[in-house]
Amino acid sequence: MAKLGFLGLGIMGYPMARHLIEAGHDVALWSHSGAKAQKLAAEKGGKACATAAEVGAHADCIFYCVGDSAMSVELCAELLKGAKPGTVIVDASTVAPSASRKMSEACAAKGVHFLDAPCTGSRPGAESGNLTFMIGGDKEVFERVKPYFEPMGKKLYYCGGAGLGLQAKLTQNLVLSNLLNAFNEGLVLSTKAGVDPELMLEILDNSAAKSGLISFKAPYVFRRDFATNFSVKWMHKDIGLMLESSAELGVPLPLTGLTRQMFQAAIATGHGEEDICSTIKVLEGLAGVEVKAKEK
Repeated sequence: MAKLGFLGLGIMGYPMARHLIEAGHDVALWSHSGAKAQKLAAEKGGKACATAAEVGAHADCIFYCVGDSAMSVELCAELLKGAKPGTVIVDASTVAPSASRKMSEACAAKGVHFLDAPCTGSRPGAESGNLTFMIGGDKEVFERVKPYFEPMGKKLYYCGGAGLGLQAKLTQNLVLSNLLNAFNEGLVLSTKAGVDPELMLEILDNSAAKSGLISFKAPYVFRRDFATNFSVKWMHKDIGLMLESSAELGVPLPLTGLTRQMFQAAIATGHGEEDICSTIKVLEGLAGVEVKAKEK
């Protein structure tokens, strides 16, 4: 049994922390909403902490998953107030690689190890313990704490030095968000022309355009189910990080720039808290058509 910590108990973090407790570890818990930590502790036996520093003092390996770079930097600083030298801090958030490298340096100055380990799989992956992690940082440190990842995710990819886990995650989300935008355009066009959406999906699934993302998300669109697995606002944030990274590295991302504007339009029209597949509503509104399954 390891002494672990988990901070940030949102859509992803709550089930991730639950899996660590169920694996038999002693897990200190903290969230901005103290009630979430208390609830999980009462349900599964973790230790609810009043502050992040308290988690830092308790645990030898600490995971956290929060919304953006500012939250991550603030939380890391709080953890360092309590963390002992030799502690490993693992940031499972999707944040700016530049911010992550600075956190790694701040940790090193205190004798603390830091790994960037963003994950993918959305709510279903977090609930089932089948997330995919992309890890950046010292490889020996990662190998030492690798068993603690395994209750949360089965696919673990070591990507290289500090920040490279995040670069891999941003690339994955870049492809995903642009694919989603292409799906939105294609299905609005074919539906407006009169092709049945479910027939169109079958055609896509049996062609070179087949996509795991499309196969998974299309049925949600067809039944008009936009409950959040991964929200528009958080993908919009991630696309901004992609463009920030591209500016730092001198890489043009023209398609991604347009996709971000479509996500911005979805937020502006009230869909920011909904699942990313709700971005199709922007084009539907402009085209005067709704992509949905036929009534049976």
